[in-house]
Amino acid sequence: MFTTIISPTELRECLGDPQVVVIDCRHSLNDFALGRKLYAASHLPGAYFADIEEDLAGTKTGTNGRHPLPDPQALARFLRSVGVDDTTQIVAYDAGGDMFAPRLWFLCRWIGHDAVAILDGGFSAWEALGYPVTSAMPTPQREGTLTLGLRPEMLVDAAYVREHLDDPAMQLLDARAIERFAGETEPMDPVAGHIPGARQRWFKENFDAAGRLKSRRQLREEFARTGVDPERTVHQCGSGVSAAAAYLAMVHAGLEGARVYNGSWSEWVADPSRPIATGR
Repeated sequence: MFTTIISPTELRECLGDPQVVVIDCRHSLNDFALGRKLYAASHLPGAYFADIEEDLAGTKTGTNGRHPLPDPQALARFLRSVGVDDTTQIVAYDAGGDMFAPRLWFLCRWIGHDAVAILDGGFSAWEALGYPVTSAMPTPQREGTLTLGLRPEMLVDAAYVREHLDDPAMQLLDARAIERFAGETEPMDPVAGHIPGARQRWFKENFDAAGRLKSRRQLREEFARTGVDPERTVHQCGSGVSAAAAYLAMVHAGLEGARVYNGSWSEWVADPSRPIATGR
């Protein structure tokens, strides 16, 4: 069972196995149609497509962030529709070194399915090896039988974050780029800055130049330099998506116990009474 990453070579060896379901998660926050266009043009043989805005997010209310959690039952129905059982190995991929495959990875763990991994290096790594791609659309052979085992302990909400802003039992780790964290620029949300007391580590720092997740040892060393304790860490970002990549990196490094504030900055600033900070 692969629970964090799977290499292109390892995936190629089991591609076509009915107990392996591959899901294309490519997406762009600047062009919601791009992922589906890329998938239609070329994808891994047998791969299904997951829309980040529709399949991997819930209904927006204007106060719950840009990517609220999907309804667990709806997510389970989507996974069953592509043949996922409790014993199915799910492999998610994006372009490589990105946040979208980790989003699916995180959601699968949240609903109790541990046999899920991201393709290390993503679609770029697969193509670079000359492995096969196709534009043919797969047809699910049957309905899956996935059951839910929700893990609410993986999450915290805005009320928890606000209550623990000055509590050493919580250490926020913001996965956005430093310019957004500092409030120097804000391309996505109406208010710039960060949640008071948060530390910053851009999610891209968890990947190497080729878009592969860094080694467990290197990740452990780099997280240690941020000064965070995994068991106190709450990952957050702009809307809960890149926070999943940071959470994945910690789990891959063997640093268990962290949680995610999914609403993140986009939810936080929807309530003007919540405090904000700026600066590096």
